[in-house]
Amino acid sequence: MSKAQITIRKGSILEATTVTHQIPEFGKAYMTAEYVKRLENVPHLILIAEIEGVVVGFKVGYEREQDDSFYSWMGGVLPAYRRKGVATLLAARFEQWALLKGYKSVRFKTRNEFTGMLVFSLNGGFKIVDFDPRNSLDQHRIILEKRLNG
Repeated sequence: MSKAQITIRKGSILEATTVTHQIPEFGKAYMTAEYVKRLENVPHLILIAEIEGVVVGFKVGYEREQDDSFYSWMGGVLPAYRRKGVATLLAARFEQWALLKGYKSVRFKTRNEFTGMLVFSLNGGFKIVDFDPRNSLDQHRIILEKRLNG
């Protein structure tokens, strides 16, 4: 059986929010209004991953600080399509786009409970640069950054 081809393309807020609500880890996922609020009037990118015409993942980022970094805000892959290279391809395209737009790094934060995301990020060249403690150990935020080479 041949490996399914992953297609990455630019997408819309509606597509991103639709996928967001299908990812179990997000629990109470952000609604469309939150996406609009964060993305309007700032440089941003919405990527959608498809396999055989089915939307299976997404990645959304925007310029949050004016310090040559691009913020990777939300992203995920539907459980049935994980470990197929979707997240790796989304991250690579996201970083390529940011580099072409002149950003020097990509930053994001995740929760301590999302160990899969932490491992994925560290394996992808991200470094832990800060920590935001919360009341619960699982809810501590870990801030990561990857310098982009051009």
